[in-house]
Amino acid sequence: MKEEQKRPTMKQLPTGERPRERLIQCGDEQLTDAELLGIIIRDGTRDNNAVDLARKLLLAYGDFRGLNSASISELCKTKGIGPARAAQIKAALAIAKRFSTTLIKPHQQFKCSSEIFNHFHEQLREKKQELFMAVLLDNKNRIIKVESEVTKGSLTSSIVHPREAFKAAIKESAASVVFVHNHPSGDPEPSKEDIQITSRLAEAGNIVGIKILDHIIIGNDQYVSFKDRGIMP
Repeated sequence: MKEEQKRPTMKQLPTGERPRERLIQCGDEQLTDAELLGIIIRDGTRDNNAVDLARKLLLAYGDFRGLNSASISELCKTKGIGPARAAQIKAALAIAKRFSTTLIKPHQQFKCSSEIFNHFHEQLREKKQELFMAVLLDNKNRIIKVESEVTKGSLTSSIVHPREAFKAAIKESAASVVFVHNHPSGDPEPSKEDIQITSRLAEAGNIVGIKILDHIIIGNDQYVSFKDRGIMP
């Protein structure tokens, strides 16, 4: 009987298919959750490479939140994951959790557009695609939640649909919202499309009873606030 062909290890994959090399060359945006987790796991087993093991874990626990809730012993129930690999995974998740505490806290307030720019600038400056975000606020302008990816890609009225833009705001019973998006070109000057989208969203906000306080476009070390410029519909 012919011997069963084994899965290639990370080192046996072509350079362009190795997650670590792709991360170095292209950045994390190009990698799947399984590939990022595979970099943490590092080494595979006789039957599965590191990314295969990562896929098994994500299949078992759903997502990173599920993995974070699992104990070391629970992670070790997945074939190929021993205490050392489980510890690597838990360490990476712990770093992510501690980092998240430096981000927006519930009930935090942004008092001006520059504070919003300062908070989101580092997150958005290296993005190669336009990312449209929504900062949800209560009736005292305190932050309820940040919807970090309403949509991404070149912004058009067909992509930024009011239904998606206000979906989280309606669900969280937000009183108002601040929209934030980036221009990968580095120039934050609003395009004709940006102005049209903002006007359309403002009309939708009036209908659903959620006011748009501002739309901020972030570029390289600079930004434009529709409110500050006096062009909010």
